[in-house]
Amino acid sequence: MRVTKNIAVLSAASALALAMAACGTDDGNGTTDTVPDAAPTEMTEMGDDTTGTMNGTDEMEMETRDGVTTVDDVFGEACGAVPQDPSDPGSLDGMVADPVATAASNNPLLQTLATAVAEAGLVDTLNDPSAEYTVFAPTDDAFDALGEETLNAVLADQEQLTAILTYHVISERHDRDAILEAGELETIQGETLTIGGSGDDVTVNEASVLCGNIPTANATVFVIDTVLLPPEE
Repeated sequence: MRVTKNIAVLSAASALALAMAACGTDDGNGTTDTVPDAAPTEMTEMGDDTTGTMNGTDEMEMETRDGVTTVDDVFGEACGAVPQDPSDPGSLDGMVADPVATAASNNPLLQTLATAVAEAGLVDTLNDPSAEYTVFAPTDDAFDALGEETLNAVLADQEQLTAILTYHVISERHDRDAILEAGELETIQGETLTIGGSGDDVTVNEASVLCGNIPTANATVFVIDTVLLPPEE
């Protein structure tokens, strides 16, 4: 009978110990630390989900940059012709802080364009700090290719000049990837431009991009080798 009672006591003690181990341990201060069971697995799964959400957010932010570029994003053979001294207002670094009309006036490749913008009375429009643009900017050589007589006639006709210049401007800010993906862009003049090519070889209608993704304070600029003429009505 005594042996049987001892065995019963030992069995009860063992069962109690197992129950305590399953539920928790006393820390000596009267509190019990719960021993997690499935929690580690759940925490791991939550961590994976959180990481996935953060990665998704990062990708979304990359996709919604609104065409804002940096000097490191520029591409094209003519970028080397821009002043390299960062302190020069016509350099890529110097153009970043200025609105687009001012930035163009400081760029040695875009002096005729700057003159045309002033003649058309578009300086304030293009320098508007509350606006954002994509600007396809013809070089001086592109304007020269029109011929002196034609160029002088265009500069003297404000209505025609305004139509030509606004045909080079988009009322939203886009980088290279965005314009290539779009394929067509509506200008503030009202007609559309056709974008083609890939990588560093980008075309805008019949023009080629010589230096693109140039950042200014309110625009992303693509220097092109041809003056774009809107379709005749």
